[in-house]
Amino acid sequence: MFVKQFFIKGIAHSSYLLGANKVCAIVDPSRDIDMYLEAAEEMGMKITHILETHLHADFISGHMELAEATGAKIYAPLSGSCAFEHEALKEGDTFQIEDMKIDVIDTPGHTPEGMCYIVTDRGRGEEPVAIFTGDTLFVGDVGRPDLFPGMARELASRLYDSLHEKILKLPDFCEVYPAHGAGSLCGRAMGAKRTSTIGYEKRYNKALLIENREEFIISLTTDMPAAPDHFARCSDINRQGPATTSDLPVMMPMKPQEMKKFIETQDAIVLDCRCFEAFGGAHIPGAFSIDFGGNFATFAGWILPPDKPLLLVTLDEYQAYEALIWLRRVGLDTVLGYLEGGMFQWVTSGLDTSHVQQISARKLYELTLGNMPINIVDVRAEKEFNAHHIEGSVNIAVQDLRTRYAELDTNLPTVTICGSGHRSSLGSSILKQRGFKEVLNVAGGMTGFTAAGFAPECPMCRMPHGPQFLGKD
Repeated sequence: MFVKQFFIKGIAHSSYLLGANKVCAIVDPSRDIDMYLEAAEEMGMKITHILETHLHADFISGHMELAEATGAKIYAPLSGSCAFEHEALKEGDTFQIEDMKIDVIDTPGHTPEGMCYIVTDRGRGEEPVAIFTGDTLFVGDVGRPDLFPGMARELASRLYDSLHEKILKLPDFCEVYPAHGAGSLCGRAMGAKRTSTIGYEKRYNKALLIENREEFIISLTTDMPAAPDHFARCSDINRQGPATTSDLPVMMPMKPQEMKKFIETQDAIVLDCRCFEAFGGAHIPGAFSIDFGGNFATFAGWILPPDKPLLLVTLDEYQAYEALIWLRRVGLDTVLGYLEGGMFQWVTSGLDTSHVQQISARKLYELTLGNMPINIVDVRAEKEFNAHHIEGSVNIAVQDLRTRYAELDTNLPTVTICGSGHRSSLGSSILKQRGFKEVLNVAGGMTGFTAAGFAPECPMCRMPHGPQFLGKD
């Protein structure tokens, strides 16, 4: 038995190659499958099984892509009612991969159709050695049950049973391979370590230490982080069977005048993927700013409409194709073109631009001391804001600016701030679209404001990649 983990930062997704001698399975694959094909070829293995633990909400799965490329059979939960060709599995089903016995258990809770794969390596022993838990059990956390409207309490109760009556009955030495790690919004307090054991989680996982069912339910249905928009649509896309990338539109380079005409005639969305400083200097009017150096995929899936043509502005051609991969990971399949030559070609073509003034921490501090009325909009998550913020600022999470912008006085200069400048640049682009004339972005955000000595250290910034990511506990 051999296990290789593939971890995708940004969406914090873990998938796995579960290998025997000559064949292997891929568990919870990503849509971009080259890494699996290359790994299997390198080890001289043939991919024969594709194992899905559940219908993923935060990304588009690669099961259809991988099946088309390899001929491998897809295994998925019977209760998922999947529309594509697959082997439907339920509690008690068992299958073999050479010397490995795979036992299936139904583990609803994070989703109604959740399922886990328990592996016994019969070449070494007759006890379970590993479990692929999907989003049921994480390192330091459990799956959130609140993604299905009106079902949170029911799913939390079912999750309690899945954990205590099934998963925690496994041997303490059994290895735990979850589908996500710290940084994912499929849980609330995941640890940065990417694998664990049943025994360690029984001892140190705070959610598992809540023995009372009602307390467990309350803990998982109260004060949860907001779920991005694409969480509401990815599950069904995965159920139906995502389009393979070979069937999607080809992204084409576009000259400035060609892009301008397309924007005007096709109601296209412009996504500027450059760093927030570059966006601030000059950008196409009406563009969204989602900095490729930030949490790009999550906020793209959260903010951008999935049914409109997407046009990209990037640093170069390479970044355009990198952005394309990330956008497709969250179900944004309508990317039709990118600006050839970038903003340099746009401005040298004499076309109109907009800008957002980037201000320093010191400049913001001086503004807070002055008498001029201003809006200071902190676009971080509520828990980040509550942990530490600038006096007089108003907290509107960046995704909520799409509707809550009306709470702000459009006649006042408006300053956006977040932890670093990434989310606040997105916020500033949304406000510009809504008619705000004077918008300023704080470069460096609260991190810079603290480093300049204008505020005590933000407790949420001490471990930026830890479980409090995006405002989680």
